[in-house]
Amino acid sequence: MKDYERGFELKLLPHRLNLPYSWKKPRRVFVNSMSDLFHKEVPIDFLQAVFKVMNENQSHLFQILTKRSDILLARANEVCWSDNIMMGVTIEANAYRFRLDDLKKVPARYKFLSIEPLVAPIQKLSLSGMDWVIVGGESGPRARPMDINWVRQIRNWCEEGHIPLWFKQHTVYGGFKPALLDGRIYKQEPDIKLQKTLFDF
Repeated sequence: MKDYERGFELKLLPHRLNLPYSWKKPRRVFVNSMSDLFHKEVPIDFLQAVFKVMNENQSHLFQILTKRSDILLARANEVCWSDNIMMGVTIEANAYRFRLDDLKKVPARYKFLSIEPLVAPIQKLSLSGMDWVIVGGESGPRARPMDINWVRQIRNWCEEGHIPLWFKQHTVYGGFKPALLDGRIYKQEPDIKLQKTLFDF
């Protein structure tokens, strides 16, 4: 685990760029699961190198998530968006709903929202153009509680737009409850059936 000895501190791993070329079976890859590809300190040439790897390995689906939608939007025209790239943004409270507007302007083939951790109610989002919504409560010993009604309204928006919903976890005071919503488990995914892999460049 030498690559991750500094935890979540930003570190480029260029020696890993060639690994996807060796994967024989198609995979769904969560890119930069321990960091953010659109961090302000990621050089544009490295970002372009990562996108080149994704462009040249189109048997795999690469899933990218960022909180830095302003940088995503600013750099969107400096990289090539092949159809095997799924781009998402995090919206954890109403103050960050602008990230959805930024995402909609990005020419990614697939787009998703990670509404996690959901720490406050969110006013209605226009989910048109989204392929997937993930929602969940905060984790850890100091996790803030999540009102199930906040999840319920997101579920309703997804059903209105026929968008798959994955409800990951429900946080309450003192721990977690099973991720049940109105007696049902929501583990819906977009119709892209590939094995999932966590991977950092």
